[in-house]
Amino acid sequence: MSSQTMSGSHHAGSGSNAASCMTATQEIELTARFAEQMAQLCMSQMYSDVTFIVDDMRLPAHRVILAARSAYFNALLYGGMKESQQNEIKLDVPLMAFKALLRYIYSGCMSLSQMREEHILDTLGLANQYGFDDLEKSISDYLRQVLSLGNVCAILDAARLYGLDSLSTVCHLFVDRNASEILKHETFYNLSLDSLVCLLQRDSFFATEVNIFQAVFDWCRANKESLKHDDISSVVGRVRFSLMSVDELLTVVRPSGILDPDRLLDAIAEKISCTQLPYRGALWPEENVATAKFNSSTIIGEMRSALLDGDTVSYDLEKGYTRHSIGENGESHGIVVELGTVFIINHIKMLLWDRDNRSYNYYIEVSVNQRNWVRVVDNTKYVCRSWQQLYFPAQAVRYIRLVGTYNTMNKVFHVVALEAMFTESTVPLVEGILAPTDNVATVECGAFVKEGVSRTRNVLLNRVVQNYDWDSGYTCHQIGTGVILVQLGQPYWISSLRLLLWDRDNRSYSFFIEASTDMKHWELIADKRREPLQSWQHFSFTPMVIVYIRIVGTANTANEMFHCVHFECPSQDPDFIKTERQKGTEGELDDGERPDTVDPDQPSSANDRNAAAEADASD
Repeated sequence: MSSQTMSGSHHAGSGSNAASCMTATQEIELTARFAEQMAQLCMSQMYSDVTFIVDDMRLPAHRVILAARSAYFNALLYGGMKESQQNEIKLDVPLMAFKALLRYIYSGCMSLSQMREEHILDTLGLANQYGFDDLEKSISDYLRQVLSLGNVCAILDAARLYGLDSLSTVCHLFVDRNASEILKHETFYNLSLDSLVCLLQRDSFFATEVNIFQAVFDWCRANKESLKHDDISSVVGRVRFSLMSVDELLTVVRPSGILDPDRLLDAIAEKISCTQLPYRGALWPEENVATAKFNSSTIIGEMRSALLDGDTVSYDLEKGYTRHSIGENGESHGIVVELGTVFIINHIKMLLWDRDNRSYNYYIEVSVNQRNWVRVVDNTKYVCRSWQQLYFPAQAVRYIRLVGTYNTMNKVFHVVALEAMFTESTVPLVEGILAPTDNVATVECGAFVKEGVSRTRNVLLNRVVQNYDWDSGYTCHQIGTGVILVQLGQPYWISSLRLLLWDRDNRSYSFFIEASTDMKHWELIADKRREPLQSWQHFSFTPMVIVYIRIVGTANTANEMFHCVHFECPSQDPDFIKTERQKGTEGELDDGERPDTVDPDQPSSANDRNAAAEADASD
């Protein structure tokens, strides 16, 4: 019989049932039937060669199936351990969870919605113990969807016990946002010591401190039989007594007898004398909290309604911004935004009015009470324009004050929009200034070409590197009299740049590049006056703060004009980026050269913020 007959007439003569078992590629697919038949063997005496005894119940099983599905059972039943010689194996595990696990092993299925929550958590523990990673992940994903006030404490304990960081993070976020209700719920008293200490350490565990103390006190009484004295001290020590009023300290804490009188006096003294207390705040990652949705508003400034309305398009000389007058010495009450409550934030985006080429100097301060302010951004020495991307260590914030100190056009500070949020992104900073990895010499980042001739405005910064010819697609200047000058949107810590010289024929160019923060003091970062160069050019140099880049052509083998098609900083040259990543992986940077990092996986502790604030005050 020919192969054509085998693939054609034979299949054509098969019945419809056979055809239904085949896919379009004529592969037999009977997975569902196989799983159903295998499931019939689960806890069946048929062909059983091992019996597990759990809570005095005998559960027959099949060694080869268990070993094929689990490395743990493979080692237990075939790895030379004593159990490999036993027909009956006693296990000290939860019965319902083990039966659910057996059904999963045989069928690949588990109906979590039909199980009680305590059995699900027990099964999660067995999946972790026996190495069923896919099952462990699936159960974790399910638990994330069914979190509630009644189960989050138990799920958090399980997640921490089994090292499920992703599930722990979701539980923490749920508890943070429902802290007041969690403290009143009966399941709070079942929370483990470690989980409770972890919650109390979080700046984002946001509730009134007197309610936190009362719940901790009740938790200690409910668990007094299992707690040591040091355990109680560990938990009570995480309560931030300085956040409570003197009246609460005297009428609630003192009568409880749980706090030493000297520590009570210390808390009162800290509350009176410390300028930056260890505040807690609400945490809403990646969400702008400076909006009406979060009851935030502008309380100081002219034309206040525009700042938080979300409109970043419809603004001009007459409308669409909030402003304040700049005093003779740069002094002003500024523009003040009140957030709906105390939030933890580490990122502010601000749009400065940019319908012309004006630039501003400014600083930003934050506060919880409008009495003690912390300066988180200081751009009083650097001109800035358009969108500002600003990062700082996480702070508990209720008020944000924007103070303009200089405007290159007049004595008014104009802000079109403000966003405030907590971001999970890891952002490299050096001395408070962003050290970007992506190109910031773009219009979207506020950069513009301050000097240079082109048919299209800012064509040098549009990231288009193909569509240029004799007449368009480049920026130029007359050699000997002009320059190409680029201003970045804000100060950046830069150590590389790249440019594309016009290369539609064989001409070569010579040039040099300088950088500055104030257009008064320039530093040479590339000197190619003696070299004829063509096309793409990459330069690395000692990292420095840069606002302005000046490109000065000195020679062209074809004429008296210097032509540049594209400019970027930092350099996005693929080979350079690859090398930099390798350096980062190998840790080749010296400690003195390594940039600071805002790492917001866990908001910075209040103690760290206090120390920094005290240092600033002493300076």
